[in-house]
Amino acid sequence: MTGRNQELADFLRRARSQSDPARAGLPPDARVRRVPGLRREEVALLAGVSTDYYARLEQGRRIVPSPAVVEALGRALDLDDAGRAHLEDLLGTTGAPRRPRARGVQRVRPGLRQLLDALDGEPAMILGRRTDILAANRMARALFADFEARRPAERNYARWMLLDEDARALFVDWEVQARAAVESLRLELGADPHDRATTELVAALREASAEFRAWWDEHRVHQRTHGSKRLRHPVVGDLTVDFETLTPPGDPDSTLFVYTTEPGSPSRRALDLLASWSLAPGPREPAS
Repeated sequence: MTGRNQELADFLRRARSQSDPARAGLPPDARVRRVPGLRREEVALLAGVSTDYYARLEQGRRIVPSPAVVEALGRALDLDDAGRAHLEDLLGTTGAPRRPRARGVQRVRPGLRQLLDALDGEPAMILGRRTDILAANRMARALFADFEARRPAERNYARWMLLDEDARALFVDWEVQARAAVESLRLELGADPHDRATTELVAALREASAEFRAWWDEHRVHQRTHGSKRLRHPVVGDLTVDFETLTPPGDPDSTLFVYTTEPGSPSRRALDLLASWSLAPGPREPAS
């Protein structure tokens, strides 16, 4: 079985094991389930295909289902939008097979850099392929880390989240945020399995992080579009920031992340204090 087919087989088995028979609308089963989730024949029944057909898919056979079958499988396995997109990538139903292609160095347009600087009161940064951090404004550097002062190879959100002890201490919900970074990386690799830099990053993280290995092998995928992060900042203490993401037209490989807080909240006051602290000249000490 090729690596691509193995990915498909592992993803389908994981999704099936996580599916809830009751939520799928199946009647109570008097038989004792030896493993959690749905059986192969149940997925096939829900998707309207034969058990043999589904079994061959789960074995990673070279089958390209119709869009209707892919949609039915997504419903049967209760996949979210990211999961369905990942399934389509693994099945090769999103278009013609992609060939390996040279990837140029990503650069941020001058206008986007100006936009980051204009958002001076709110942390904002631009992530590129494989969660590379392409640019960050003053507030993002103060809130998270000064990524732009690091070596290019270290300007990567997933690497920072998994391997940097400061990141582990910063996030109150570190495991939630780290898992999301891993699942986003798997989604991206599924969409472009030939990207050498992404496969090298995955290999490096597998070697360096036990958590990464465990979460990567779960074959979960996630697309970060919005959410919140709980932080324990060394300067201003506890705060919660909400984030929204925007993809610039004409640049689908870049994502703008903007972090905000509820007006008048303790988190807003903490962010305002951080803004003042980051502007203070000379050596700065954390607030007592």
